[in-house]
Amino acid sequence: MAENLKCSLCNKDATVHLTQIVNNKIHKVDLCETCAQNKGVTNTDGFSLADMLAKAPLHPVDTEEQQICPSCGYETSDFRQTGRLGCSHCYSVFAELVRPVLQDMHIGLKHTGKIPTKTLERRTFSDKINALKRSLEQAIAEEAYEDAAKYRDQIQALEKEELEAATNA
Repeated sequence: MAENLKCSLCNKDATVHLTQIVNNKIHKVDLCETCAQNKGVTNTDGFSLADMLAKAPLHPVDTEEQQICPSCGYETSDFRQTGRLGCSHCYSVFAELVRPVLQDMHIGLKHTGKIPTKTLERRTFSDKINALKRSLEQAIAEEAYEDAAKYRDQIQALEKEELEAATNA
């Protein structure tokens, strides 16, 4: 079973785990239920992933078969109690428990990641040039030479712009 985290304020077992990103820096705070309520983080009802998992509509505990992760030994009851997984293999083992919760919490089940701004700009720029080149080829094939000349000029202007940007950087 995974080691329990301690409250950042009073050193009791933490049940509330907050992660905040400010100025691209990650700040993590673990709080016990009392400190979380005192700081106004949870209401009097409380809320945690473990609480959501324990609700009957998702998967009743009585009728559920106990699963154990072969990699870390984490059990279904451990997951329900802490709301955390023990290792990366737990995602596969406990997929049926995790999936409905993630669907409720997030827009989708697949993480698509993020693309750095500069990379996105280069990619968009490259896509524009490729689209213009395809249009140029089609215009030549159709013998639409005036359109082909426009596409050629646009491609040359974009490539010149890219060259200038690269030399200024």
